[in-house]
Amino acid sequence: MITDIIFEIMIAIGKLFINPVLYIAIFVAILLGYYRVKRERKFFHIRLLWGWSEAIGLLKEGFLFAVILSFLSIALGLTLPVDLLIILTVVSCVALIIYVFHLLSPIILIMVSFSLLWLIEYFNWSFTVVGPRIDGAGINEGAVVPTTILAGLLLVAEGLLIRKRGAQFASPIVEHSKRGLKAVAFFSKKLWILPIFVVIPGNVIDAYFPWWPQFSLGTTQFSFVVFPFVVAFQQLTRNTLPIHYFPRLGRKVLILGELVIIGGLVAYFFPEIGIFVLIIGAIARLGIAIYSASRQTKDVYAVSAKSSGVMIAGVLPNSPAEKMGLGIGEIIRKVNGIEVHTENELYEALQINAAHCRLEVLNHQNELRLTQHVVHNEDHYQIGLLIAE
Repeated sequence: MITDIIFEIMIAIGKLFINPVLYIAIFVAILLGYYRVKRERKFFHIRLLWGWSEAIGLLKEGFLFAVILSFLSIALGLTLPVDLLIILTVVSCVALIIYVFHLLSPIILIMVSFSLLWLIEYFNWSFTVVGPRIDGAGINEGAVVPTTILAGLLLVAEGLLIRKRGAQFASPIVEHSKRGLKAVAFFSKKLWILPIFVVIPGNVIDAYFPWWPQFSLGTTQFSFVVFPFVVAFQQLTRNTLPIHYFPRLGRKVLILGELVIIGGLVAYFFPEIGIFVLIIGAIARLGIAIYSASRQTKDVYAVSAKSSGVMIAGVLPNSPAEKMGLGIGEIIRKVNGIEVHTENELYEALQINAAHCRLEVLNHQNELRLTQHVVHNEDHYQIGLLIAE
């Protein structure tokens, strides 16, 4: 039987590619990269990351999480009803199309899908979606527990992804403060797909798709399905640097995910609690986003022009600036011993002694440090810095 299960798992991986969520997500990720590059070139005449970065990272960046969650899903026996996955597919597609990433947290998508299925069962509605009949019959007390636990696990993955990738994809935006001065905010909007193995009970799929991989345990029949769960977020920061802001945001989401998992475990003994855990978890996730956004007022900016030197608003990957260890929010006070206050003064000072370019930099702790790197005369405009002026 083990050999058969392994074989069916390999077949199930190929069936991921019939789900429309995957293709809509790829299209949306391409749009994300296009709009980000367009925005960066509008404000700074150069882009920070390659335009295809979002599309490439769609599956790649969350692959490890997908493997871990797939293992836990199978090991813990998190069996989900077919009806729920079909409704979740529809809800995910709609959320991706309307392009509001606050609604694309997995806890929100799963809560909406589960609630819709509960309403279908409660009002005794039924309809057909590409073969299988949706009537809410799969929703029962047993379905609440695995659904809630999986939602919590996905929320933990979201928190970890935000902590790791949120600052990396924070794109600088030039704004005007309440006093009319130019300043820089950072907007991060990211999408991931986690293809996770889930187990579906019964022979519902076999009735409409006889080629779908299935296995049996005793007299109960199950199917493996690789489902593309959507994980996404968007957030803007003004008064906190991205390297500080997004790890904190991710930690809040991570803690919420842990609480949802605990709620799912409690629902094992008290099933009626499960649906309330999903609803409260979704509301809390929206609350985190709204509260975080409300604190980012235009009164104070972490990155804006300073009289003490040149404020760094962005660092291009693999550039001389990155190799010198320069970071967003640091202030360059002197270049080759010459004080600089504007971008033009910075590049003029670089030409004086490009072979041994020396910079005096004020770091985030207001401590002065020295750094140097070779910048050829003809490449002094390619040091890789975006300047707040």
